[in-house]
Amino acid sequence: MKIETTEFKDVLLITPKSYQDKRGDFRESFRLDKINQALNREICFCQDNLARSKKGVIRGLHYQMPEHSQSKLVSVIKGKVLDVIVDVRKGSPTFGKHISIELSETNNKCVFIPRGFAHGYITLSENSIFHYKVDSYYDKGSEGSIAFDDPKLEIDWILPQSKWIVSEKDKNHPLLEDAILFDYNTNLYD
Repeated sequence: MKIETTEFKDVLLITPKSYQDKRGDFRESFRLDKINQALNREICFCQDNLARSKKGVIRGLHYQMPEHSQSKLVSVIKGKVLDVIVDVRKGSPTFGKHISIELSETNNKCVFIPRGFAHGYITLSENSIFHYKVDSYYDKGSEGSIAFDDPKLEIDWILPQSKWIVSEKDKNHPLLEDAILFDYNTNLYD
């Protein structure tokens, strides 16, 4: 398993090793000990989620506020997505910046997203199955969100706007400047 750092502290790009032969392939898709070692702290995942989406579906940008904030380990089981991570920690040196990473069934990459970051993705293939683990249970009252199309974020969703499929809920999220956000100095893991 190869673990790489990104420009965001504690956002990790993980590439499991794949073993192939005439039968197909095998990969160890998750190793908690390796992630904990890379983060130098203990993460304890408690819930797994799956989302199936058609081409052009945008989901996000979502996060959970403290006391229910979540770290996520995301991957694609089928298809291809552009995964987007936005720093929503006010006062952070990377506040309001984003990174985009292509995740697919063929590149086998996973991304660890710590608490304090908004997350979303767009499906680039005809269909996708998106998998993610979280370290805190979902709480409806703690939902946080920012507009996926906030012009200040300058996110390139790759597909033209005419191809986007977005829920009514995701169409109505606040801009970053109007959203309820995290304080960079708050310890989100206590």
